[in-house]
Amino acid sequence: MDLSDKIIVVTGAAQGIGEATARLCAARGATVVLVDRQGEAVERIAVDIRATGGRAESAAADVRDEAAVAAIFAGVRERHGRLDALICAAGVLRGAYEQPEELSIDDWDLVLDVNVKGIFLCAKYAIALLEASGRGVLILISSGGGVRGPSSSLAYGASKAGVHGLGLTLEGRLAPRGIRVNIVCPGQIATEMKLGVIAVEAERSGRATAQALDEARQTLGTADGVAKVLAFLASPEADYVRGTLFTR
Repeated sequence: MDLSDKIIVVTGAAQGIGEATARLCAARGATVVLVDRQGEAVERIAVDIRATGGRAESAAADVRDEAAVAAIFAGVRERHGRLDALICAAGVLRGAYEQPEELSIDDWDLVLDVNVKGIFLCAKYAIALLEASGRGVLILISSGGGVRGPSSSLAYGASKAGVHGLGLTLEGRLAPRGIRVNIVCPGQIATEMKLGVIAVEAERSGRATAQALDEARQTLGTADGVAKVLAFLASPEADYVRGTLFTR
């Protein structure tokens, strides 16, 4: 699964699955562009990757901001002339375990804007660059929640169902242009987001938060495990893979 000479953009690269994926793709030879609204965090990660011999660039951007997203891919075009893979890992969760009447419209809008609109905007400005590579790959991170079953959050479940539908539709649009689209639905993974949900559940149910988190860390999957799937999908070895994949 060699990624030498590949140009790969990873959004949501400041932590969790996005960070793990960016580090692994760089370790396998890719030039990785780490994108996140936490600009200082992604620059620290990029510096760390470069210090170990990898090639990494960073860009601070909120994926909801069309002008900022357009500027990122304009920079990729200027520096590299193409894009081999876009991995859309930016995402947020709000309103865990809240009933519909409890969920604020601000939280609903935030989750849908980041998780669905953000992916659409990244795809919109990346497609021409992916097409220029001759065999581009667009990878969207959805979730088991909203696709196979319910989510802890009404907004998150709706957004991830939207990501799944967007990916299925993009697949038909982009295949004739030589771009492969894959949707990945991680399961129970020990990311900052998931651990935050577990802490909320523990508080609402009266459980000891520290104990609940310790138990979760022993049973949940890891971001590194999902990163291996994503790095594989970004590689030429995955050329025959189509559609949606589910991880543990």
